[in-house]
This record gives sequence, structure tokens and C-alpha cells, in this order.
Amino acid sequence: MKVAIYARKSVFREDSISIESQIEMCRYEARGAETVVYQDNGFSGKNTDRPDFQRMMTDIRAKRINKVIVYKLDRISRSILDFSEMMDEFQKYKVDFISATERFDTSSPMGRAMLNICIVFAQLERETIQQRVADAYSSRSRRGFYMGGKIPYGFTKKPTVIDGVKTSMYEVNPVEANDIKRIYSLYSRPSATLGDVIREISQDSCINNRGKNWNTARISELMRSPIYVMADVNVYSFYKQQGANLCNQIEDFDGIHGCYLFSGENTNRKTWDLKGQNVVIAPHNGFIPSDLWLTCRKKLLGNHQVKTCKAKNSYLAGKVKCGCCGYAMTVKKSKNKRYFVCSGRANKLCNTPMPTIYADKFEKLIEERISEKLSDIVIKPKTESVNNNEIIRLKTNVLEIEHSIDILIDKLTQADSTTLLYINQKIKRLDTEKQNFYSR
Repeated sequence: MKVAIYARKSVFREDSISIESQIEMCRYEARGAETVVYQDNGFSGKNTDRPDFQRMMTDIRAKRINKVIVYKLDRISRSILDFSEMMDEFQKYKVDFISATERFDTSSPMGRAMLNICIVFAQLERETIQQRVADAYSSRSRRGFYMGGKIPYGFTKKPTVIDGVKTSMYEVNPVEANDIKRIYSLYSRPSATLGDVIREISQDSCINNRGKNWNTARISELMRSPIYVMADVNVYSFYKQQGANLCNQIEDFDGIHGCYLFSGENTNRKTWDLKGQNVVIAPHNGFIPSDLWLTCRKKLLGNHQVKTCKAKNSYLAGKVKCGCCGYAMTVKKSKNKRYFVCSGRANKLCNTPMPTIYADKFEKLIEERISEKLSDIVIKPKTESVNNNEIIRLKTNVLEIEHSIDILIDKLTQADSTTLLYINQKIKRLDTEKQNFYSR
């Protein structure tokens, strides 16, 4: 059996010991015994999802290892639960554990007790680091620092210095900015909808400069963002009224710079709910005038779109398809009425007018037809046994018939009177076959 040397390093820091140095000190502690090295570079100690750690545990369970040496306790684990489970495994397979610098040896009761105490402080240190990182993120975001993430459409990124700290900021991309201005201008018209904007920019060949298609969700998200606005006192008042946390004084809203919007603690992350969100003046210049931005933003705020019913509110959701474009018919709700609409119409994929199909009436029609078919089915008790292969074959045939019936039901929305007669005849034939299988 061999002695395992385990080394780990999560990130590069000048004041932290290298993996090579860890291994060298552990070899000295092995006192010339045959060793095998396991090392995880770039992995955190908060859990055991580390490739070489798992490989070491596999070798321990295979009884190839009788001792594990680490440079320091937190190199192998920073979690009390993980450490406890690991020590149970070591004890089960009679594996000793040694920390080279802390002089812990689990071959003695005192060594085991001290290890348990130290792992508590190791976890405390990890949680303290996590809290410091979260606090630093909050502090930097409130000071207007670039916090990473995807660069918004209409901007590029360039390096800058804020309060003596190197960071980045946005810079206007003229080509993309023209697209944004066009979208705001179109939506600011009193009767314009998001769908109208999509249709008009498609006709004007106003394409997304990044090679992606515009859609209503993307445009809505874009116009809710304060990143583009030339933020002035009116923008300040708007966010104040909505319950947002304003991290700058009113005099900082100079009508030149844009804003960052960060989620606060325990807040709804949806952009239409601004209560508790953090608004910070950004270092970059906005390019949408505040009056135009507020017109569109307030319009979106009051745009109570009809709500999509969840699938549990309609068992036909996802089963009914548009007879023109083939896209799914979704169930919408407005003024206590539920009705089917084509999901392809939102992105101009379906332009064929359709009559209103009320969900209540359509569901009732389907239920009546299914009840009629089910009432004709007579299940006879089996009087003689059949072998397993025959049962499997019969069940497969029944499932195929039921699938065929489902397909025919899906086509009811597309059927005229002639087609409907044919579908009814087809369903009857399938039901007859199904009854024959049940009677066998």
C-alpha cells in the first residue's frame, strides 16, 4: 500500500503556497515511503467535486492507500460535512490522515479531536470570504464600477479608471445606437405595440447588428433598461416613485450619463418590479433623451399584457396547433375569458387571420367527443392467461392506437366539415381495433 499526497490550489495569489511546494513538504513528512500524488489546481475546497480528490477516494476504497498527507487541513476540505464524511471513509478503510504543517495525526484520539475543531474554523473562514466577496460586489456596483456580464446592445467596452481603480466602462456604438433610437421612436407613438415595432423594423430592414433576430421580449427588455437614458431629475423621480433605491444624490442626475440597475437583496428580479432595486449613475453617456425614455418606460409599466395560462389550467395546452403555421396555440386570458391564440403570430411567423376559439367551449367539445368514444369501449375480463411477450405486444398496439387518436384530436381545430367526418370515421375504426385488443 502507498502513501497519498494531496495538494490543492484554488486561485493564483502571490502570498499563497504553490502546489509544488505543498507536495515537497508532504514528501518530507512521508519519510521515504512510496507515495502517489493527487493534485487539483483551480478547484475550491468548499465541496469535493474535484477530479483528483475523487480519484484518491477511489484508490482508498480499492485499498491501495493506507495514509493521506496534506500540507494544511483546508487543502483537502473547508466543509464540516464533507470533512466528517471523508474521515468516516478513512476510518472505514483504516487510512491515517496527517496535516504536515499543523501536526495533526488521526492515529491518536487527540489528533482526531483537534481536526474536528480546526475544520469548524476552516468553514468559518470560507463563509467569511464569501461574505466579503458579496460585500465587495455590492460596494463596487454602488460606485458605478463595471461588474461584468454581457455588453448591452448599443455599446462597446473600454478600459477606464474610477477613484484610482482600474475598471471598464461602456462606450456608444454608433451603428447599434441608431437601431436603439429607432426602436424607442417607434414605440413612443401612442398606439404602437411591441408587435408593431417588430413589423416595422422588419419592413425597414433594421436588423440586429449582432446577427440575432429581434423579438418582442428582447425589445421589451431593452427599453426597460436605464443604461441608455440621459438620466436627469425626471428619471430620478420616476425610480423614487417606483420604490427603487437611488445610490446617488439628485444632483448627480445631470441629463448626460446613463444608469446601472442592480438587484437588491431579497428583491424580485423581474425588471417590471422596481421596488428594492438599486439605481446607480454610470460613468458612460446615455443617448436616449429622458422624455422619450420615460414615455416608453411608463408605457411598458402600464402595459398589462394578457396573462398566459399555465398548462395546468388547460389540459389542451401544447396539444393544439395552428392550422396555418403549425406553431402551438397558447391559451390567453383577458376579462375572465380564455381563448386560443397562435404563438407564431408574436414574431410575424403567422399572418393568417383566425376566428376566436374560446378555450371553455373547445375543451367541452373535446371532452364530449372523448366521452362518446370511451363509452363505446367495453373491457372484458381475461379468462385465459397469455405469455409475457403477447402482453407486451398487445400493450404496444394499444399505445399506438391511442397515439393515433391523439393525433386526430389535434387535427380537429384544422378540420372542415368533410375532414371532420373522415376523422370521426377513423377514430371509430381505431376504437374498434382497441376493443378487439382488450377482448383478447
